Amino acid sequence: MPEPTEAPDVTALPDRTTVDGADERDTGFIDPVAMEDDPAQLFAGDTGTLDADVRRVLVRLLQRRFLVAERNRAQWRTLLENQQVVESRLHDLFVHLVVDHDRGVAYKRQVRSAELDVPVLLRDEPYSRAETLVLVHLRTVFQRERGAGEASVRVDVEELEATALTYFDPDDTNVATHQREIRAGIARLAKDGIIEEESAGRFRITSLVEIVLTNERLAELRDWLTSARAAQVAPDEAAEAER
Repeated sequence: MPEPTEAPDVTALPDRTTVDGADERDTGFIDPVAMEDDPAQLFAGDTGTLDADVRRVLVRLLQRRFLVAERNRAQWRTLLENQQVVESRLHDLFVHLVVDHDRGVAYKRQVRSAELDVPVLLRDEPYSRAETLVLVHLRTVFQRERGAGEASVRVDVEELEATALTYFDPDDTNVATHQREIRAGIARLAKDGIIEEESAGRFRITSLVEIVLTNERLAELRDWLTSARAAQVAPDEAAEAER
C-alpha cells in the first residue's frame, strides 16, 4: 500500500517577489493574494489543510455508508494514498475508519467506550422487519453459492418476495401491504449497495452483505426466524446496522 502523503502546509509562504524584484520577506509586508491566485485556498476563508480530492473522500465517507473500490476507483486510490490523514480526521470525530482491502470497501463505525464520554455522531438505523427478512435470505444465498464456487450470485425479486412472505402470518390476508413492505426493503438494500439491479427484477448480491450481516449474526437470525415460523409468529425485530 502506498505511503500516505503529507498534508500540505498552507501556512508556508511560497517564494514570490514583488514587482520591483525585492524579496517580500525582506520588506516585512505581504501583498494580499486573491483566492483564485492562491492554490492552497479552495474557497474564501479556507483554513483547511487537505487537498480537494482528499476532502471529497472524507465527505463521501461521512455521507455514504460505504466507499466501494469497484465503483469509485479514483476515490479509493485517493483514500489509500491518504489513509492516515483521513483516519485522523475521523478520529477527531470519534469515528473509526475500516478499510477492507480484500473486499475493496471502506466504511465507518462509531467509537463507543465505557470509560470515555463519547458524543455520538452516527445514528443506529435498524432494518425493518421486511428488510431483515430479505437481508437474511440474501446472505444465505450468497454464502451457499460462494461455497459452491460461484463468482457472482444473483436473485430475482420474485424469489425474495416469496421467501420473505413465508415468515408472515399465513392467516393475515393483507398480503398486498406486506408485498409493498418487501419491495421497499429491496429498494433500500439496493440503495445501500448490498444488491445491484442488473436488469428489471434481477439483482446481483455484492460482498457488502457479509459486512452488514456477519456469520454469527446470520446464525442468530436464522434460529430466531425458524422459531418464529414454527410458532406462526411474524418477526418484528430488526438487524441493527450502523450508518
